[in-house]
Amino acid sequence: MNSAEFLLWVRGPGLNIALVIFTIGMLIRLLEIFMLGRKQNLAELRANGVSAGLRTIFTRSTPADKNSMRRSMFTFVAGYGFHIGLFVVIFLLTPHIQLIQSLLGFGWPALPTPVVDLFTVIALISLMALLWRRLTHPVVRYLSTPQDYLVWAATFLPLLTGYMSYHHLWFPYSWLLGVHILSVEFLLILFPFTKLTHAFTLFISRWYTGMMAGEKGVAS
Repeated sequence: MNSAEFLLWVRGPGLNIALVIFTIGMLIRLLEIFMLGRKQNLAELRANGVSAGLRTIFTRSTPADKNSMRRSMFTFVAGYGFHIGLFVVIFLLTPHIQLIQSLLGFGWPALPTPVVDLFTVIALISLMALLWRRLTHPVVRYLSTPQDYLVWAATFLPLLTGYMSYHHLWFPYSWLLGVHILSVEFLLILFPFTKLTHAFTLFISRWYTGMMAGEKGVAS
């Protein structure tokens, strides 16, 4: 298989396979969550649970107090550096917006390439910093599983190969682009079966927790 054939495969059958697995897998995961139902709340309704749930989505996104912030500063900065950088790369890079526009029929303005490059580098450095902490912190290393390292690699590779292919670094462009697309497809396939699902379930769980606490008049 030459580079042209490889690129055609990852853009065609490979992408279709990954999207089918991702879509069906995520639908099953979400159905599993929603089919669990919820117990009837027998406590007296004390507040609007909906607004409390929305508030919890934001309040749980930062450490609860200064002591918590001080203890988790490294994780907080590296985690936000990675997530913000990843968001910028996915949704504000011109080729990605063009791809979304071809699928959905609409798009939005992109950021200048140097700005996206900066966020890409921030995301890559943040991911490497988080890996270093996982490998060197005794408690985090003990709690880590093979899945954690697999998810790290599956997230790191699309960023790295995307940066390399966009700037035509070191290897032939067609091979780099093909490997980049393949790494994204690998990430999509892993998504429903790993901790990556938190990208969808995070806000649902935070809202539900806040809603239940709010209805009982408890701060969450």
